[in-house]
Amino acid sequence: MKILIVEDEQGLRENMLTYLSEDKNVCESCANLSEAISKLALYKYDFVLLDIGLPDGEGFEVLRYLKDKMREEAVIIISARNSLDDRIKGLNIGADDYLTKPFHLSELKARIFAVFRRKSTNSSNNLIFNEIVINLISRTVAVNETEIILTRKEFDMLLYFVANKGKVISKTALAEHLWGDEMDMHDNFDFIYSHIKNLRKKILDVTTNDYLKSVYGIGYKFTDK
Repeated sequence: MKILIVEDEQGLRENMLTYLSEDKNVCESCANLSEAISKLALYKYDFVLLDIGLPDGEGFEVLRYLKDKMREEAVIIISARNSLDDRIKGLNIGADDYLTKPFHLSELKARIFAVFRRKSTNSSNNLIFNEIVINLISRTVAVNETEIILTRKEFDMLLYFVANKGKVISKTALAEHLWGDEMDMHDNFDFIYSHIKNLRKKILDVTTNDYLKSVYGIGYKFTDK
């Protein structure tokens, strides 16, 4: 995908640029409103990651520009502002999602994946990783053409891992993505270990490829390497 990152915080902007470029996305960035409008006037993008608190104006103007020009870029707002009014305003103008800072980069990538999937109405409903086929509509999974029965959390976990394949996902990031505020009800990560164990076993029942790797002291990685 071709992605434009509009973010005035240099460290975050560079981190997003590096992280998203690793998957062979074409990423460009800018730090203010005027440069964002200039880039959008010259090029078309698949995605715009948009901070709304820019030094020379509100990022909402980017949304208005895209709407006035009838552009099709997907937009995710990334902002430290967490008020309901800002969220509603951004979504009403045309944003596809709203992510509050601070956030994990793996969470951002999963949001991008989810939005892209929703907007790609002409694409296949299947997400394929080697012999694993995930049907995004029916929420079913087949491995080597054999369907495996997953719980809702196991399906969401597999989808999250495939969306972030090759990346190390911390236990905290995984818990926050799948359980949100409910993770505060747990004293430890035993609930993560249990779901990981079950998902791994179900995949290994029908393939010799062990994709779920533990990264000691950090979390997990889904990879064929």
